[in-house]
Amino acid sequence: MTPHDPPDRQPGRVLLLSADIGEGHNATARATEEALRRLWPGCETLRLDTLKVMGPGVGPLFRWIYVRNVESTPWLYDLFYNALWRQRWFADASRGFVGAWVGPLLRRRIRDHSPDVVVSTYPMATAGLNRLRRGGELVDIPVSAIVSDFCPHPFWIYPEIDLHYVMSQASLRALHRAQPDAAGAVCVPPVSEGFHPVEKESARRSADVPVAGFQLLIACGSLSFGAVERAVDTALAEPGVDHIVVACGRNEQLRLRLLDRPDPAGKLLPLGWRDDMPELTAAADLVLSNAGGATALEAMACGRTVLMFEPIAGHGRANAELMARAGLAELCHDADELANTLHELSTDGKRLDRREREVLQHATSGDFTEQVSRLPHLPLHRGGRGLRAQDRFFVHAAETAVPQQTGAVLRLDGSPADRTARDWADHLTGLIEQRARQLPVLRNVLVQRHLRAPSWYTAARIDPRQHLEHRDTDEHEAPGVIREFFTSAVRTDRPPWQLMVLRTPERTLILAKLHHALGDGIAVTSTLVRLLRDDGDRVEQHAEATKRQEKPAAGSALPTLVSSRFREARAAARGFLSLAKAGSAPIGPLNGPSTPGRSFDSVELPMREVRAAAREHGVPRNVLLIALVAESLHRVLDEHEGTTSGQRMRVMVPRTTRTPRENTTSAVFGNHTAAVSVDLPVGPMSPVERLEQVARVLQDSQRGGQPLAAGIVMSVLGLLPTPLHRGIVRTIYQRRFFNAIVSAMPGSPRPPRVWGALVAGVIPILPLASGVGTAVGMISWGEMVGIGVTVDAHSGRPAERLGQRTREVLEELSSSPAEPEIPRSTSEGRG
Repeated sequence: MTPHDPPDRQPGRVLLLSADIGEGHNATARATEEALRRLWPGCETLRLDTLKVMGPGVGPLFRWIYVRNVESTPWLYDLFYNALWRQRWFADASRGFVGAWVGPLLRRRIRDHSPDVVVSTYPMATAGLNRLRRGGELVDIPVSAIVSDFCPHPFWIYPEIDLHYVMSQASLRALHRAQPDAAGAVCVPPVSEGFHPVEKESARRSADVPVAGFQLLIACGSLSFGAVERAVDTALAEPGVDHIVVACGRNEQLRLRLLDRPDPAGKLLPLGWRDDMPELTAAADLVLSNAGGATALEAMACGRTVLMFEPIAGHGRANAELMARAGLAELCHDADELANTLHELSTDGKRLDRREREVLQHATSGDFTEQVSRLPHLPLHRGGRGLRAQDRFFVHAAETAVPQQTGAVLRLDGSPADRTARDWADHLTGLIEQRARQLPVLRNVLVQRHLRAPSWYTAARIDPRQHLEHRDTDEHEAPGVIREFFTSAVRTDRPPWQLMVLRTPERTLILAKLHHALGDGIAVTSTLVRLLRDDGDRVEQHAEATKRQEKPAAGSALPTLVSSRFREARAAARGFLSLAKAGSAPIGPLNGPSTPGRSFDSVELPMREVRAAAREHGVPRNVLLIALVAESLHRVLDEHEGTTSGQRMRVMVPRTTRTPRENTTSAVFGNHTAAVSVDLPVGPMSPVERLEQVARVLQDSQRGGQPLAAGIVMSVLGLLPTPLHRGIVRTIYQRRFFNAIVSAMPGSPRPPRVWGALVAGVIPILPLASGVGTAVGMISWGEMVGIGVTVDAHSGRPAERLGQRTREVLEELSSSPAEPEIPRSTSEGRG
């Protein structure tokens, strides 16, 4: 994956988090500082030593532990490193512990510096940043990590970091193996600008080393530990190697031992700490190292062949093996392999030239400065998160014949006749590329495992071609296209949503579907509006301003709080009793074994007629709409086999748990509903009488506390182990307990425009449940009420018959005399 191209703006302050433990992390930080100065000379940079931030004495202790592990107890370091890969719980616990330690300590430093960008080159700092981001902090500051190890291990990679830069495609694969939901991209070696290809003779003169002959540079980091002396012994015995330069760094004891070594041929040149490593590296024919960190990257940047000899334990061995698999280093496990490799490369000039070209091609495949320029403009990345109980419910309810996806059909008025479906698709492609980053619901990818709870991770970017179709057709073929679109399940190997532009000579439609786990009907329409509307930028600003509004002042009187909790507990108790007494649903002709086939239809009712009829009969609009469905169901059933006095049909009616503020701002995605069961009267009676009974049963369900009890039950079920939760969901969400789904949801009184065309109508498309053959969704939208009907093919009843009946019933109710006013239901909105 590749970050988006940056806009024309620059950061004022950048915070670099490194650590003084060896020189690799600091070297990467210096290279980043240099790139920042080249990009933005006025940019202020601050580099912090994470080990100092962690507390006094931490740095010396960690450096002592690191050296002792590598030199004295490599088996212990291997044990720790391997456990990070093999035991996920151990890796998570280790990273969590470090994050909890470092995160709060970094918080104050970040607050003091107020950076526009934070870049980490040290894994413990990255752990702290991940902890802060996970807790809801740093969401407005791009946070990135530059992984200087060639093989990124689980301690390096974190899900909440906006981007990890790694060293190769092989490194990127290792990154996703360590953390599948992490964001990563490949960059060229992050080294100081002094490391670049230079002609060897010129570099040797600058470094004051012998100019003639085949030269080997042994550089094993600033601490120069490992099998350095065994490498020297092997190289001294190879006739093809004329000079052996050893960069001992801060290991003065090693330098003194090498100076005392007999060297009759004068091959050996032990050096202490040097500031001219770029020249020494470019002067070499071969660079020998043992960890695959900064030294190897610097050699690659100079176009020099890298040898890995007896790599140190843990990450050193992993780096060396991955570099060898990527074709960027020669790996020598022992002295014999090193002797053979030295002989071949020192005597075969063509092979050495070929290796140098391959390394240089990789090192110059990009520009590190340009790659750093992208860091201030990264989109917010969200790592994997467990699903809320309400969302997980629909993951487990999904079966092959009953995919759990909800959708909508948007009808556009005022679209120019010469716009084709492709024209519309091109316009929507631009909107998706521009706005999907600000709509997390569109970037969530569903991860399902048999025994583990499902989770979301956030895709770094959206490819509109994977989510958008277009079709020009005639009016006669349009219903078949709609049926095909909504019958096929959304793919879950990407964010599970899909759009289609359907253009006929008479109308323009936008079809949308998404996995029900992403959200309910309100989330679908809210997301579509925010994605597509012409004034999308203004809408985003309004939403952000609304979220920043002050919260209501806390501190309500204790008696009021206690009283409120007592009323909720009493309502919940009544709700549990109501659910327990409900029992099984009546057997109905609309139920039967589910099939993949579906029939869809839609009808739009004038809002003025719905409003007038509701006012005439003294009921809320949502009660009137559900009564229309009850009367329509009666008529369809009566036509088929007749109905009997007192006959009922149990329907699930989702009630929204969103607050009015959440409904208007669209700030909350996901499923925020609690379904209640309602026994609708479908036996013979007048439409007015049926309206009265529907109003009563809806009011009783509300007063009985069913919505609260249903929400508690769903939350408790979410605490169960995944296999048990899946089994219970599939046991209760099926025809044994209800016959149909009916939803009436609030919409928008002021429809938006899309590319100048008015979104004049919306038709919701609801999913079915196992064995449940009918679902009816209704939404108030501008001057119309959109009704979408979904019917399973097993019922043998075309959906359009149910849709047609609702219009007839509304006309009859509009002309019927009003009875005495029916008490209003206490809930108007549904989801």
